[in-house]
Amino acid sequence: MAAKCVPASDFTIGWVCALPIELAAASGMMDEEYAQLDSRPNDSNRYTYGRIGVHNIVVACLPAGQMGTNSAATVASQMRSSFESLRFGLLVGIGGGVPNLEDDVDIRLGDVVISQPSGQYGGVIQYDFGKTGADGRIARIGSLNAPPTILLNALSHLRANDILDKTKINEYLLELLSSKPKFASPGPDNDVLYEAVSQNVSRARSKKRRREDVVEREQRKITAPALFFGNIASGNQVMKDGPTRDKHSQELGGVLCFEMEAAGLMNNFPCLVIRGICDYADAHKNKQWQPYAAATAAALAKELLCTIPSTVSNAENVVENPLHQPHFIVPFGRNKHFVGRDDILTKLLKRIPPSADEDACQRTAIIGLGGIGKTQVAIEAAYRVRRAHPDCSVFWVPAVNTAMFDNHYRKIGQALQLKGIDGAEANIKTLVKDALERGDINNWLLIIDNADDIDLVFTKSGLASYIPTSRKGSVLLTTRNNIVAARYDRTVAINLSKMDAEEGVKLLHSGLDESQIDQGQSTTQLLVRLAHLPLAIRQASAYLRANQATSVSQYLEYCDTSDEEQIALLSEDFDDQDRYQIIQNPVATTWLISFENIARDKPLAAKYLSFICYLAEKDIPMALLPPGDNTRQSNEAINTLLAYAFIQKRSSAKSFDVHRLVRLVMRTWLREHDKEEQQITETINRLSVAFPLPKIDDKRDWIVYVPHAQAVLKMSKLRNNGKALWDLLRKVGDGYRCVGKYAEAEKTHREVLELKQGILEPDDPEVLDSLRDLGNTLGYSALNVEDDQAKYHEAETMFRRELQSRMKITGLKNFHTIRALENLAGTLGEQGQYVKAEQMYRQVVKLRTRLYGLEDGLTIKSLISVADTLVERQKYGKAEKIYRKALRLSERGLEPENLVIQKLLSQMAFLLRKQGKVIQEERMSRHVLKWNMKFRGPENKFTLDSAEGVADTLERQEKYDQAERLRRHVFEVKERVLGLEDHETLDSMKSLANLLTKQRKHEEAESLNRLDLVVRERLSGPEDPRTIRAMESLSWTLCDQDKFEEAESLRRLVLEVREKLSGPEDTRTIQAIESLTFTLDKQGKIKEAWKMRQRIRNRRRS
Repeated sequence: MAAKCVPASDFTIGWVCALPIELAAASGMMDEEYAQLDSRPNDSNRYTYGRIGVHNIVVACLPAGQMGTNSAATVASQMRSSFESLRFGLLVGIGGGVPNLEDDVDIRLGDVVISQPSGQYGGVIQYDFGKTGADGRIARIGSLNAPPTILLNALSHLRANDILDKTKINEYLLELLSSKPKFASPGPDNDVLYEAVSQNVSRARSKKRRREDVVEREQRKITAPALFFGNIASGNQVMKDGPTRDKHSQELGGVLCFEMEAAGLMNNFPCLVIRGICDYADAHKNKQWQPYAAATAAALAKELLCTIPSTVSNAENVVENPLHQPHFIVPFGRNKHFVGRDDILTKLLKRIPPSADEDACQRTAIIGLGGIGKTQVAIEAAYRVRRAHPDCSVFWVPAVNTAMFDNHYRKIGQALQLKGIDGAEANIKTLVKDALERGDINNWLLIIDNADDIDLVFTKSGLASYIPTSRKGSVLLTTRNNIVAARYDRTVAINLSKMDAEEGVKLLHSGLDESQIDQGQSTTQLLVRLAHLPLAIRQASAYLRANQATSVSQYLEYCDTSDEEQIALLSEDFDDQDRYQIIQNPVATTWLISFENIARDKPLAAKYLSFICYLAEKDIPMALLPPGDNTRQSNEAINTLLAYAFIQKRSSAKSFDVHRLVRLVMRTWLREHDKEEQQITETINRLSVAFPLPKIDDKRDWIVYVPHAQAVLKMSKLRNNGKALWDLLRKVGDGYRCVGKYAEAEKTHREVLELKQGILEPDDPEVLDSLRDLGNTLGYSALNVEDDQAKYHEAETMFRRELQSRMKITGLKNFHTIRALENLAGTLGEQGQYVKAEQMYRQVVKLRTRLYGLEDGLTIKSLISVADTLVERQKYGKAEKIYRKALRLSERGLEPENLVIQKLLSQMAFLLRKQGKVIQEERMSRHVLKWNMKFRGPENKFTLDSAEGVADTLERQEKYDQAERLRRHVFEVKERVLGLEDHETLDSMKSLANLLTKQRKHEEAESLNRLDLVVRERLSGPEDPRTIRAMESLSWTLCDQDKFEEAESLRRLVLEVREKLSGPEDTRTIQAIESLTFTLDKQGKIKEAWKMRQRIRNRRRS
């Protein structure tokens, strides 16, 4: 007998499921199955039709492999469009249970969970939607609707029947099993609940599940599934981790199960969620219980439907009143090449339909930089709303100017057939506003595009006062100015950012010939150059479509030719169907319009943007901006640039980023208006004042500022900017020296010296200051990177030149002259000329004693230097007497926290080391550490250095465990405070690796040495002495583990660089040959090892 054919208008219940087994269970519960109907053109769902009791039911299953909230929302939306008589829906299928025996929630496999409002939630919670805080907790945003009242009333009836044992769920199950045994229960013996452990732990135990991991539960007396009512957690990921399951459940106040579809339905498809429990949402997931769980859920759904009375389906007569009809007035066709933006559209489609909140008029704003794609997203949203809500009108109004606003309002009035709308004296805006606020009008969505000009929207024309407010309506704004959104009361802002890489590739390649698309990295690189800005990508794509002989890589070459060439490309107009005729399309033009608005309304904001465009793009400190007349004015200027999305605030809120292409366009505008040189001069002047010097124990501020100084210093035409430029360069050079970038510091200080020497007299104090700066940098470089006598010698030359000029100008009894003498003494000492150094230091002591007194900090410091030279000459007794004298003077004349005391204590510890008094050295080193802890704090650089000093003494006493604890602590603190890419941190890591080698912990030592090499090479390049030493350390660690082949490769690299940098006769080169010979011997490469030994003998003879 042929199946009965029922028209679409007679189906009143929509049933959605996610899996084929759920669809099979639903079909099995039907009292009668109906014939298939023809599908509608825009509906891709495949339906099953049938009857349960008095209800005609249409069932849809999600597409194979497409799980989650978005897919469920799409299926339900198409179902509602095709079956207009649906009263409500059911989401029926399987889920992962959340047993909570402590709260007497003893959920078992096969039980059924039904969504019911509980606490602050409506029965379903989207647990993975919200803002993640620093502690990892999600602050959930928004809420989902509760099931409709008719279903909640039916639940009350069902629960009463359950209490009285009147339900027929078991009867329905037995009836299904009689013909479909595959839905049978696996039985309680196969229902095992394990303790909540992570997936990793679970995998480790999977081969042998331990009995102690099983949670003991009392055996149930009945076999029928138990029913549970409450909140269900819904998200887009499969929950299969016990601890994570329990964590989310606790945060949400206790949920009964996890699933993946409900959150996509609750706000747009009034329904109830029914879930049969097939697992415990933990690491022990399997599919054994899925058929039975699907059957119990379907049986519960059938029981529920049998408690709901039917209604007579009467198709409403079509009302001819235009106010009651849906209208679609959008001036643009749907963009068939639209790609991406799925997250934004999902948010929009949950919010902007008027039915999303029937108690208020939703106000939503899409905010973003000009060219970011706001209009394109709004167009796509308009078409999706029409498809999902065919009974909802969609109106589009541009707010580019008053005339365009009026014209599009007139079109709305004409569609609504408003009386007087075409009259010469008609108040168009008022007529349309009043009509859209009527109580008998059809639901509507009003999209107001390009609401950028705050003056136009709120002040001059007051367009905002004509935007209607009605419970039947929803308003969507697009604006590049978030102040517009902020001033439009109760507006929820959705920020639109740049496209991700995948979306950008699709947009760029759209419509291109395959021959234009390169297989290499050119597309990725071009997207970076275009800053993933949709308008710039579309502009590039349009250019390529119009010039088919040009490939993506060639277009990239055009952009890379110069900033001017890229601006020329960004300034080319192109055909775009989705724009207003009066608006020019190029990226450069659209931003200059915004800039002109800013310059008119907020001159300080325009000044800031001009200043910013010569800085680096990322992490610009707020404190770097020139101050305004007052704090309020400065904050308003910054907020204006944020509002237009020209800059983006970083998470710290103390700094921001500037869009790369905005920066480029702004520079070009300044150049074309002959303002570039003036602006660069102002930028350099400001930087020279604001630029901080790095603190020895805190370099973070300097690290943030230096890229901005580098950016403006690249403007080579401004090398004669005078003192401001010199001061900025000097501060940058000093910073490089402080952070261990000695090559960069040396280069910068040389540049300052050359600039000054080209303008000033040789004895000018500015020149002498630069001689000192360069000498100090050369000395630090020689000492910390490699014991480079050539650098020491050049430093000596610098200090001698400075000293000679200082003595000629101011004489010997002058602060600067004495400091020059002291610096010269230090350099001589580093070259081993200790007698001369001692004599000069003693002279410094005499001069400072006369000028400042014996108890002055500078005098004591120079006295310590005298003792230091005596230590180097092994005159330990004399050195100790001077140290103790310095200590007495310090105690009398200095504050306890004075840094000179710390230096003195450290040098006394060093003296004890030189004397081999290890125990006394350890005691003194601990005293230094205690002093630093008290006066500088636990994370100060000097405190950490003194902790390493203690570790050194412990290591020499072979107290390795104590030393290791200290070294690990120092490394961890430096990594957290300074970051891994800091030479101080790397030095501590290397010390730890060396200690681990002594303890024969070779694997960890190797890991640390490898990391040291990788970071040093990235920081300083492959030929930096610190990188070479890192290679040597790693090679020895490899040798300790008999990994001679890799060690040989490293040592060949070391030898190659040593010969290149130091020459074949240098001691370090010979040591590199010896190390390589060792690895060759160990591998039995006797012949090559013999040749290496010959090289060593020949070089030593020469």
